[in-house]
Amino acid sequence: MQDSARRLTTQARHQVEARWPALLASLASGLLFYALPEYLTIGPGWLLFVIVAALLIPTTLSQRTGRLDLNQIFAYTTLGVITFAVVSSLTLLILRLPGHKDPPVQLLRAAAALWVSNVLVFASWYWRLDGGGPNERDKRGVHTDGAFLFPQMMIDPARRREMGEDTWSPGFVDYLFLAFNTSTAFSPTDVPVLSRWAKVMMIVQSLISLATVVLLAARAVNIL
Repeated sequence: MQDSARRLTTQARHQVEARWPALLASLASGLLFYALPEYLTIGPGWLLFVIVAALLIPTTLSQRTGRLDLNQIFAYTTLGVITFAVVSSLTLLILRLPGHKDPPVQLLRAAAALWVSNVLVFASWYWRLDGGGPNERDKRGVHTDGAFLFPQMMIDPARRREMGEDTWSPGFVDYLFLAFNTSTAFSPTDVPVLSRWAKVMMIVQSLISLATVVLLAARAVNIL
């Protein structure tokens, strides 16, 4: 019995969580800013994508070479830049609304790009911070503690073994699903939130989504 438990633990710790979905999400966030007119971005529309792509290179290299401290620094910097860009563009768009200078179609495109970017960047934050981040989750193997209580964590251990989920650990898609639900329902659905920092971040994400959907999209179709 003990040998079996040790084998599962060793197997779990040898599983390395895929990083490419998070990398694609960051690159997609940068590309989405091409959909925004330049008066809604700080600098040219291509600037964010170039900065993100440049930061992702050392982020990936540091993770592959085992420099996890540098990996964390570059990863946080990348997400900080994207978050700043989203908040800045949303602020600029809201400030332009009273002037009624922008055509509805352009506003709709900008609102959609900001909404999707909001989902991607907060999914990336949750993925990067929960349980110490992917690097710490790789070390532990089985995910048993964190800021979010995923359904798999509530299943009886015996049942989890029957389902082949002994070494389950959340991946980026799990956090993307959580962020998508937060932006659409303005609350978590199947994943209770346990940590205070996570609750604060979900409040901020919901506020950004609410401002984008209600104020901007509604104005774009002449509801307001």
